[in-house]
Amino acid sequence: MTQYKVGYFVGSLATESINRKLAKALVRLAPENLEMSEIPFRDLPIYSYDYDADFPQVARDFKAAIAGVDAVLFVTPEYNRSIPGGLKNAIDWASRPYGQNAFTRKPSAIIGTSPGAIGTAVGQQHLKSILSFCNSPLMNAVEAYIQFKPGLISDDGDVSVAATETFLSNYMAEFSNFIGRVLTVFPRQP
Repeated sequence: MTQYKVGYFVGSLATESINRKLAKALVRLAPENLEMSEIPFRDLPIYSYDYDADFPQVARDFKAAIAGVDAVLFVTPEYNRSIPGGLKNAIDWASRPYGQNAFTRKPSAIIGTSPGAIGTAVGQQHLKSILSFCNSPLMNAVEAYIQFKPGLISDDGDVSVAATETFLSNYMAEFSNFIGRVLTVFPRQP
């Protein structure tokens, strides 16, 4: 089975984020052929095209981290029926300057959790629109809107509900298959 490097973004910057717990569960449940690593974005300044001629080192490192993976996974909450501002800022940095979009032809998937009954459905729709514009092939099925309840996922990523654990495991297996299909059509450039 082909090995893939997957970088993941945790959309919330909160230390106790339930989406960070979800990310830990996904890393634990990922198939062996997925090498998972977080791509942090907390230290990025607010993007402005004034930086385009000379990105600060933190932004260059951020874009290099994306370039170093085969695919990206967004694990994000929903804030005010959209994505968190920090995540949008990170996407802006990664997709700029024009012609140097780090997401072009990079397979991606979105998942998120929220205490609300619809999970992160509306925020995910916004993120899908953004990633579509960024020319990132997006896994549209299986969709994953996880309603978080206390005790569902431990701080270490252990899932307490067997059906949820199976769903998340299957989600990651589907993502692995999706990455393979996309990279067959759009092989990575050396």
